[in-house]
Amino acid sequence: MIGSLTLDQLRVLVTIAELGSFSAAGRRLKRAQSAISQTVATLEGVQGVTLFDRSGHRPRLTDVGRALVVQARFILASASRFEAVAAGAREGIEPELAVAIDPLVPTAPLIESLRALRDAFPHLPVSFSTEGLRGAERRLRRGEAALAFCLLLPSVPEDIVALPLVEARLIPVVAPTHTLAQLGRAATWADIEEHIQLVLSDPATPDGASYGIIGTRVWRFVDLGRRLDFLLAGLGWCRMPEDLVAPFLKNGRLVTLRVDEEPSASTGTLTVYAAHMRARPLGRAGRWLLDDLRTRFGMPVSLNGLQGW
Repeated sequence: MIGSLTLDQLRVLVTIAELGSFSAAGRRLKRAQSAISQTVATLEGVQGVTLFDRSGHRPRLTDVGRALVVQARFILASASRFEAVAAGAREGIEPELAVAIDPLVPTAPLIESLRALRDAFPHLPVSFSTEGLRGAERRLRRGEAALAFCLLLPSVPEDIVALPLVEARLIPVVAPTHTLAQLGRAATWADIEEHIQLVLSDPATPDGASYGIIGTRVWRFVDLGRRLDFLLAGLGWCRMPEDLVAPFLKNGRLVTLRVDEEPSASTGTLTVYAAHMRARPLGRAGRWLLDDLRTRFGMPVSLNGLQGW
């Protein structure tokens, strides 16, 4: 019987429930009361239920009527979103925007940009996923994300369009109880090699290429938060994003590890890119999000005229 159900019938049902009478619903919907009554009677007849108790001065919803009003509101809202997505597609807005990020991406500006995106495109379905190292790039390649904020090591692949977004500054840190924090001098690389390094790894290829690893005493982590727990517990040292550890440096739970004669091969910054597959250009909402993010990161530029985006 669902085939005989119409959005108009549901709209009439919800309007009566909101206003409390058939006549008031008729006035709002600009219809005669008899037309409203006939719509309700048809809905009740087709569905085989009684929606209103008409024994009193004003119609009252039955128990099943109250339950179905809830469902009717849900269906009407879904229909409105359906129409909004279709209208957006006609204007070049993606039907959905899937975003993936690597763990080293600064999150505060991203959160604010996603809030602004929601205000600018209120009907746009957005999906979001955080990934282990290089996971965002994999989602991009599998078609599970349209836009990735990620590291691209050792270089940007040919089939990906990547725009530098921000330089993530990594600093060596350690718990104040750790041996390296109590040397009373800058640590040499020989000192550091004796201690466990807490390394963020790609879960898909844990034995793949390594960047910035010193020595052989390595504990590997997929999750940045779990690595931070071990760091705070004094179980090793590592380089961490400066913005993430700033509160712990301020309250004394971490200290900066002073390093003497740091090898030139070790990296202090990593480039975070906004990336999409070259064969799948971004739509209007994706470009808007990047415009907003670059402004928040202090890199104002309009992407609307940028070839490839």
